[in-house]
Amino acid sequence: MTEPFATMQSAEDTRQAPTTAVLPQTPARRAFGPVAHPATLASPLASASSNPVTAPPAATEISARTGRFTAYEAGKRTFDVAAAGIALAALMPFLAVIAVLIWLDDRGPVLYWQTRVGRDGRTFRFYKFRSMVRNADALKEALLCENEAEGPIFKMRRDPRVTRVGRFLRQHSLDELPQFFNVLRGDMSLVGPRPHLPSEVACYTPRQRLRLSVQPGLICLREVHGRSNLTFEQWVESDLRYIETRSFSTDLGILARAVPAVLKAEGAY
Repeated sequence: MTEPFATMQSAEDTRQAPTTAVLPQTPARRAFGPVAHPATLASPLASASSNPVTAPPAATEISARTGRFTAYEAGKRTFDVAAAGIALAALMPFLAVIAVLIWLDDRGPVLYWQTRVGRDGRTFRFYKFRSMVRNADALKEALLCENEAEGPIFKMRRDPRVTRVGRFLRQHSLDELPQFFNVLRGDMSLVGPRPHLPSEVACYTPRQRLRLSVQPGLICLREVHGRSNLTFEQWVESDLRYIETRSFSTDLGILARAVPAVLKAEGAY
């Protein structure tokens, strides 16, 4: 019998090199964020180096602002740790119930993890409650032609890999709750751009790479403004708008709107 609390690793992670190397900082990489693994993420940087791209004025302003938030980021980190710790303590019985339901559904692993790209191109282990069948990554290749999302991401409204319990978890974002542990570890913040896979980041344009200039988050503007109903470009622009205007009041406003948005489940699948 499978260990009920085992962690399932994504197929993409098994193909990555065993060690992570951060490329040397250059002016171009400081502007657009360094690559976490040369073999996986070299394409955008190589393109930017051989064919320099001048970022639009808004992007330039965002890039210049990223180093001027020391006090804000210190306070944000303190709030993240306190809030995530309280949330995990309060939700622990609920998390245990979810874990049991997932295991009872197909006797498979409860948790699922992938490598995601965070601030400045650093990679980290990203946790979720498993909401798909155990061989979901192997099945993805056959479903690529049915992708309903624009850009480098993959989304299907009726993804056949999603389990019965998983469909409910995804609709109400309950599969994301283990990411409170990522927040405690410092991999993520409560509010910030959602982290993407290395293969997705490899397809970023220089402007899209500005998402990597801040800590990724559990909740972003997209989560309270339509979620998967937004195009990838709209998603990126909302993230850049957040980066340019971020503040304690902005973060608190997004957090306050998160609960009604999750309950409404608009654009969630």
